[in-house]
Amino acid sequence: MDARYSAPSAAVGGRDGHVETSDGLLKVDMSIPKSMGGPGRPDTTNPEQLFAMGYAACFGGAVGFVARQQKITPTQITVTADVHIGKQGEGLGLGVALTIKVDGVDRATAEKLVQAAHQVCPYSKATRNNIEVELNVA
Repeated sequence: MDARYSAPSAAVGGRDGHVETSDGLLKVDMSIPKSMGGPGRPDTTNPEQLFAMGYAACFGGAVGFVARQQKITPTQITVTADVHIGKQGEGLGLGVALTIKVDGVDRATAEKLVQAAHQVCPYSKATRNNIEVELNVA
């Protein structure tokens, strides 16, 4: 890979600890959600929320990218990512449901853009054949 950007981050204490980026712009405390048997402390996040934010942002960028390539101009692109974690085999596994709203285009065009974005989005490439990713065009 010809890396164009690197995002160093460090975690101390795992799922019930602290994470931060090397530039100090993002510093958050982590807490295991109550639904997973953890304390679910207020004012904390978890890896699934962070992954959901990253995937939503990246996928939205990918929809915009393929739209520009096809000379289509949506008025707004909104992506909601629902990352879920649950029992899978002997351990835990992830799944993602993306809901994509592409304003300013008809449904057929939105669906075409979403399918094309799923082929070029780095998060989609990384998860392909690894976890279930559901695409829903709103």
